Amino acid sequence: MSHSYVGILDGWRPTLRGQPGQNYIVATAGPRRSSRKAKAKPGKVDVLVRSLEDIKSEEQAQNVLDEVKPQYVVWSAGAGGKGGSSRTYAIDRDAAMHFIHASVHTPSITKFLMVSYNCNRRKQPSWWNDDQWAHAQKVNLETLKDYYAAKINADECLTALAKQRGGGFAAIVLRPGDLTDDVAAGRVTLGQTAAQGQVRRANVAAVAAELLGNDKANGWYDLLEGDEDISMAVERVVRDKVDCVEGEDVDAMRSKYKL
Repeated sequence: MSHSYVGILDGWRPTLRGQPGQNYIVATAGPRRSSRKAKAKPGKVDVLVRSLEDIKSEEQAQNVLDEVKPQYVVWSAGAGGKGGSSRTYAIDRDAAMHFIHASVHTPSITKFLMVSYNCNRRKQPSWWNDDQWAHAQKVNLETLKDYYAAKINADECLTALAKQRGGGFAAIVLRPGDLTDDVAAGRVTLGQTAAQGQVRRANVAAVAAELLGNDKANGWYDLLEGDEDISMAVERVVRDKVDCVEGEDVDAMRSKYKL
């Protein structure tokens, strides 16, 4: 089965070359694996270069989606700390939320995968001790204050609007720890992880692909380096219905967006 994607990516992607912090819209269409046993086949990749800072409304985001006509949307864009707090909010919050709204309101789009970060939450989860929560609070309220304020709104918006859309739409929030450029190892810790830790960017991409390929994946998934095979890790968290949104106030999210 073929699927088409629109990926909103940032400038660190090794397959793309551009100015630091430049954001890309990458539309891919063509054959992909229908199962892990099937041999991957080459497909067609079209790259659209757009300024996400210029996306000021759901309508403008919808225009991009109408041009690409994707079935899945992957958001891995960000200001990357460049351009000050205004740019962080413009891309990580505002543009992201415009694309979330447009995607949820497009019936042909069935999945939206948001790449976030594992400390991005409002409440201490049951699987973190007080030291881990203190680390997350320091990251969110001091080190990455503006980034946290932007990303928490985007993650919650996606979660809330997905509830409105209902069945047939998967809102996947992939939440890696500190990113590294090490060569992919193909082994991770996925699900309810610790608050501190690193993960290879290539492993993040591999986990994202596995989650998109699983028809039952839906929810928040934290990700660090580990010892579990990526495909087995994805199978496990989906089978066991692991969702790191546990402990967050989903009703408050829905109320915030008047659902």
